[in-house]
Amino acid sequence: MATHAQPAGPFALGTFSAQDGDPFPGLLVQERVLDLSSALGWAPSGMRAVVERWEETLPVLHSLADDETLDWRPLDSLRVHAPIEPRQIFQSGANYRQHVIDLEVAHRSPDDPRTVEEARAEIAAVMDRRAAEDLPYVFIGLPSAITGPYDDVVLPAWAQQPDWELELAVVIARPAHRVSVEEALEYVAGYTIANDLTDRATVFRRDMKAIGTDWLRSKNAPGFTPLGPWLVPAESVADTGDLRVTLRLNGETMQDESTKDMLFGVARLVSYASQSAQLLPGDLVLTGSPAGNGIHWGRLLRDGDVMEGSITGLGAQRTRCVAEASA
Repeated sequence: MATHAQPAGPFALGTFSAQDGDPFPGLLVQERVLDLSSALGWAPSGMRAVVERWEETLPVLHSLADDETLDWRPLDSLRVHAPIEPRQIFQSGANYRQHVIDLEVAHRSPDDPRTVEEARAEIAAVMDRRAAEDLPYVFIGLPSAITGPYDDVVLPAWAQQPDWELELAVVIARPAHRVSVEEALEYVAGYTIANDLTDRATVFRRDMKAIGTDWLRSKNAPGFTPLGPWLVPAESVADTGDLRVTLRLNGETMQDESTKDMLFGVARLVSYASQSAQLLPGDLVLTGSPAGNGIHWGRLLRDGDVMEGSITGLGAQRTRCVAEASA
């Protein structure tokens, strides 16, 4: 049985099921869960349906959370699934200052005349200019890559360098198209945790270098995005610019960074993505991963590895890696 970290605020949301039962949207208060498919006065088909009516439903959720007479079920009697099924996933890359600096220094040309300190200083200046003047880097992921926060993660036999990337994930509340930075947070329902796994060996196309990155192959294997455990309402997260993102591998801390290190915050990412696409209720905007990936440590994921990821106020996920048998 997974150990559940208590999320921030009076309640959180999730998707649950009893043994061999169908998943249902649930309201989590302490260690108890209320089935929202029968408690709201209407029958949402899942958590995305709840989010689609977020503005009218949020006050009702507060009332339900305080009602001791309802049919609450023990959390430990239920299976926890990914909290929501998005239609679209927008993923941000190269969005943590320290992470980008580390990568740039590590991949310097052997004949680079600069010292490490000089290189870091120059790259840091470039990152600061980018945050002030440039645009975020956002690409698209597949919902079929999502798995639950406590499910096993299958490492495909073809993945030579599978790596972890723990990230703050934004859950969209209502359709957002061409929204400004100033109004972007009005379109956010809440936040959850995503581990956006990447096979480093297939990020770049070796056969056609001019094409560049191949995100389909490197990031979208089934189960490559453990999500959750909870959807925590935005009102319960005081400052998305100051959350601790921590990932432990087999008990050893690998990532431990504040979201203060993000080049582009939540509002800028949501606004930017909405300039080209229409964000829909339940969609995810992943905000990038901080320093401390496996490629930095020279230690990639292997069969039997256990990843434990947590973000301040959002709970914790725990997933075990299982190697796919070679064909």
